[in-house]
Amino acid sequence: MFTGLVADKGRIISIGVENDIRRFRIESSFSADAIQMGASIMHSGVCLTVVAFGQNHEGCWFDVEAIPETLDRTILKDWRVGDEINLELSLKMGDELGGHYVFGHVDCVATVATIVDQGASRRIRINVPDHMAKYLAEKGSVAVDGVSLTVAAVGQADSQDWFEVAVIPHTWDVTTLNRLEPGAKVNLEADMLARYVARMLGKE
Repeated sequence: MFTGLVADKGRIISIGVENDIRRFRIESSFSADAIQMGASIMHSGVCLTVVAFGQNHEGCWFDVEAIPETLDRTILKDWRVGDEINLELSLKMGDELGGHYVFGHVDCVATVATIVDQGASRRIRINVPDHMAKYLAEKGSVAVDGVSLTVAAVGQADSQDWFEVAVIPHTWDVTTLNRLEPGAKVNLEADMLARYVARMLGKE
């Protein structure tokens, strides 16, 4: 389990493919002491398992693998060597929960519609598939590429459902959100509470 508070921006340094499994090697400023075999780390919203790791001069490197199911349902299939990704280590007992509960289970791939500068902050509109709209509510939580954000507005235009988030300067600077452009694809995870509410109301 995670909080959606990005702890580091990692960089993909190699990609290999064997038997339909894609293996990513990530370089991070995390200390190698913070990593262990089988650990869960969130990668831009996707929970992946460490299968190898080691220390380097900048911190550490580690390998994770993605199966076809994960590749089909996320933006991982579009990752390239050199890409930066949001990283977060899994929660430990006693850790502060500063964002919201994020599970690293991506609900869908969504599309950035617009990015508008509002002084030092940015307002991002994201188009979502029809089935996701019921999980999004103003002032609710959502994880975009693993970043915990508050929904600022929801709506529909020309039968297209959308929501907006307002991104503060700090979040913009320390995550990969600052690399987004209109048309970019993002991993989206709805708040689990919204899922249970939708279930109780018979909307799922």
